[in-house]
Amino acid sequence: MSIDHYQTLGISPSASSAEIKAAYRNLVKQHHPDTGGDQQIILKLNAAWEVLGDQENRLAYDKQAFTSLNQEAQEREIRNARASTAAQNVQGQSAAAKDALSKWLNEVYTPIDRLLGQVINPFSSKLRDLAADPYDDALMQEFCRYLEQSQKKLEKVEQIFQSRPTPIPAQSFGLSLYHCLSQVQDALNELERYTMGYVDSYLHDGHEMLREAKKRRSGLQTERRRFNINS
Repeated sequence: MSIDHYQTLGISPSASSAEIKAAYRNLVKQHHPDTGGDQQIILKLNAAWEVLGDQENRLAYDKQAFTSLNQEAQEREIRNARASTAAQNVQGQSAAAKDALSKWLNEVYTPIDRLLGQVINPFSSKLRDLAADPYDDALMQEFCRYLEQSQKKLEKVEQIFQSRPTPIPAQSFGLSLYHCLSQVQDALNELERYTMGYVDSYLHDGHEMLREAKKRRSGLQTERRRFNINS
């Protein structure tokens, strides 16, 4: 997409409605022409608010943005499919679609879910250890090591996610997975901000984001079983 409305407002795709509204208002105040701001920036902010400020518009935009992430890979697979066979019967198409979904679940979703578990599950234990004395250098160093390792895991997650296009039957599932990844990334960013200044609000926000990501991951695991395809 030519314009990223989330980037315009400086927020994550997993931002809440309240966060979107707050970001929009703050930026409008900063860039309003009456205070010497740029009219073009205001136009971009208004365009972003018109889309993200409305629930239905935002959902449609998210689906379009998510589809664009996979568009190039999808087109490549389509070209390969056309080169390998000129026509397929209905039964063949169904088998191919099921095979594509199975490969995506096994090669994309499954390793991503495993890596997400390695980030989300240890958090409570790491936080308890740090809570004993947040100003203890050794404890803080261990917590920072956990964050650093988690960031590396998320880099791997992103590579896996972009390695194969999401099959059409799993588009909604893939969008939820994408939002889960964004939530975990935002949580780690908040936790890193806490380690740099001991601002409790960063720790609280990061904790809540990971809690929501854990719920979303659990929901994805339940939905995964409904595909009725063996791993």
